Amino acid sequence: MKNLTPFHLAIPVNNIPKCRIFYKEILGCKEGRSSDNWVDFDLFGHQLVIHYQKENNKNLHTNPVDGKDVPVPHFGVVLEWGMFKRFSLKLEKKGVEFIIKPYIRFKGEPGEQATMFFKDPSGNALEFKSFKDFSQIFEK
Repeated sequence: MKNLTPFHLAIPVNNIPKCRIFYKEILGCKEGRSSDNWVDFDLFGHQLVIHYQKENNKNLHTNPVDGKDVPVPHFGVVLEWGMFKRFSLKLEKKGVEFIIKPYIRFKGEPGEQATMFFKDPSGNALEFKSFKDFSQIFEK
């Protein structure tokens, strides 16, 4: 895989203190700059920024993928296989409630991957995934 530069993603949250704890203590992100209305995090080398937004009542939309209801929108990181295993076990031990528990999607097919989905305290859906063979990421 070629070297990738970090992405930058800014997301709305309705509770900065709760989300700060979630991203730091549950996901293990290092905190960067912040103010009363936003916080920067290092999410596996990528820049994630949470911005305060008053709570909205958007219902989560889903699309079927491999027999599961995948939340849309969602974001996350593709992790190395061993890191995915360690991270998913860490999340289970910390009591994270999964939308879709860690499992192998498209088993035995091109693009086989480990995946899991969960929400942050503001309802933002996250997906973390891994491929044993990273050359399969865009395989049809």
